[in-house]
Amino acid sequence: MNTNETNNALKIARTYFEAMANRDIGEIMTLAADDIVCDSPAGHLEGTQSFRGFQEGFARMINKLTLVDAFGNNEQAVIIYEADTLPVKNATVVEYINIKNGKMVSTQVIYDATPFLEYMASQSKH
Repeated sequence: MNTNETNNALKIARTYFEAMANRDIGEIMTLAADDIVCDSPAGHLEGTQSFRGFQEGFARMINKLTLVDAFGNNEQAVIIYEADTLPVKNATVVEYINIKNGKMVSTQVIYDATPFLEYMASQSKH
């Protein structure tokens, strides 16, 4: 992959990151294909309704997202970011995004789920 800014997937990935950082679910959804697939430690999701729910839940947790780097070509992109969230102050997240016809058709979200699970377990005890 290269980092040429004229590459379609890289542009879409950067727009997607900015929308996440701004908690702009509407913008995120304009980037998603109707049959988007999202895989993460939280599970496997298919379709815009599930993806919207995933993004809405993440948006509620975000304090700040900081882009570390982004790479891409016309069909694939990788974004790496630091997520400062309510449950975890400093989580490194990597997303591998596939683009077809100008829309995100899949994203694989990679992060260490352990601190998030520990936070959720501590919350259910109250």
